[in-house]
Amino acid sequence: ASDTVISPTAPLSSSTVPFVGGKLFINGVAQDAPSDMKLSDVYGCCASTALSADECPEGTDSEHQRLLTPTKIGTMPQMTKEQALQALQSAVTAWNGGSGTWPQMALSERIVAVKKFMSELQHKREDIVQILMYEIGKNRLDAEAEFDRTMQFAEKTIEYINKSKEFGSGWDASNGSTRLFLSRAAIGVVLCLGPYNYPLNETYATLIPALLMGNVAILKLPTVGGLAHLLTIEAFSKALPPGTINFISGSGRTTMPPLMESGKVDSLAFIGGSNAADKLIKGHPEPHRLKLFLQLEAKNMGVYMPDLFESGSDEHMERIMKETIAGTLSYNGQRCTALKLLFVPKGHSEQFANMLAEKVESMSVGLPWESTNSKYSQITPLPNQGRVEYMKALIADAVEKGARIVNKNGGMIVGAGGGGGESTLMIPAVLYPVTPEMRVYNEEQFGPIVPIAPYDSLDEVTKYSREGKYGQQVSIFTSIANEASAQLIDQFSTVFGKININSQCGRSPDTAPFSGRRSSAMGVMSVMNALHEFSIPTVVSYKDVGNNDEIVKGIGGHSKFLQSTS
Repeated sequence: ASDTVISPTAPLSSSTVPFVGGKLFINGVAQDAPSDMKLSDVYGCCASTALSADECPEGTDSEHQRLLTPTKIGTMPQMTKEQALQALQSAVTAWNGGSGTWPQMALSERIVAVKKFMSELQHKREDIVQILMYEIGKNRLDAEAEFDRTMQFAEKTIEYINKSKEFGSGWDASNGSTRLFLSRAAIGVVLCLGPYNYPLNETYATLIPALLMGNVAILKLPTVGGLAHLLTIEAFSKALPPGTINFISGSGRTTMPPLMESGKVDSLAFIGGSNAADKLIKGHPEPHRLKLFLQLEAKNMGVYMPDLFESGSDEHMERIMKETIAGTLSYNGQRCTALKLLFVPKGHSEQFANMLAEKVESMSVGLPWESTNSKYSQITPLPNQGRVEYMKALIADAVEKGARIVNKNGGMIVGAGGGGGESTLMIPAVLYPVTPEMRVYNEEQFGPIVPIAPYDSLDEVTKYSREGKYGQQVSIFTSIANEASAQLIDQFSTVFGKININSQCGRSPDTAPFSGRRSSAMGVMSVMNALHEFSIPTVVSYKDVGNNDEIVKGIGGHSKFLQSTS
């Protein structure tokens, strides 16, 4: 197998390192953090310093002879409980029981405002791309794609509203003398908490639909990945009325419980871990009326059918391996939709592990802005040492219990110098054979570890799916149409939200429902479904008797809610 390709170090000067100063955004006012407010320094990857062979452990490859150290890229205000409650009060005032400026705007007016926000945000595209590279280690191509896909999601959402009959398309006369006008109206104050891995895209997939429907939002910035949001403040302040969106930053344990305990949060849009979600929900005094939208963990399986290894088609297998690499290690495996456990027939699992290891060894490993043969690094630094330590613990546990690292240098930290450095750039580890007693068999690794579990019978696979904690997606890889694959689809249809055939798991396209079962999700994300999640169907009706028709038409001429978007 070929050695792992390490991307060449690009020359960096201090002027190329972005810096975002901490700001507050409450009630439409952007301001620098007060002098007496605690600011947390934010560090990102990475300053690169070349080392000589003498400064590295004996036998270190030349491409590994550098030291990677975190560099300061910004500051983040650490808001207190009292400051978080100020943000909440701003949102409550802006909502005003549904009579605030934003919820009382016509839908067409809110669309104009959101379009203005998107237009203003385009001016910050390069700044946001830069900070995504440095703060969360996303390579340039992926960082650009995250920004662009976010804008496209918003555009598609507005396009759906304008074409749909759900948002005030006129009076329905198909129910005898009863006339019905159907549209959708806001829920209230929405608390949005987004993830670090897609801080812009995943957050805006809930935030933009919520705002379009007339809700008022409080955005809790993630501890990692929050700097990108500070770059959006100017665009929000220019486009939306004061109080329509407020930012909260700092410790979630300090700022979030008071908001939930107030009972003034009407909807929770949360993307993250189920334990944190449960704690937030339990803090609400009336959880029965808290509208929930949750996108949580996943342990998506890749199931490789026996026929795949018996077909003899190298071309088909090559396509499968390409999907497997993308599914397991795109953005270092830090995706909820990543393939996190591969089930392979025991008689072919050793062969498969070696094939996959060879593919992994050919991946470029480097910093987000570095490139090899005009292609950006495929494996980039993890966001912090905590993630590195968790990966190491999972690998050590699996090796102790009988697995081995199949690929060369798997799990090695690149750029640690003589050892003990601060680098978070980890070469992926292909683990084989992985068995049920190993932690990585059940825990979501959310990182560059590829566990391969050999199976004797598909019953083992279906048992895992039935008894598992999660139920987001699964991928089935096969070379022929047979009854075994059909039976798997039938059984998986009541376990997972999406079944992929011969392709990796993923959220796209944005027009398709993105759902999950069990501890993976509550609510559905898509262009259409997100609008539903953050609104209530609202009906106005009358009986077409006497002069009711004339009265209602007169009212409709003055009502913003009764306006049609078409």
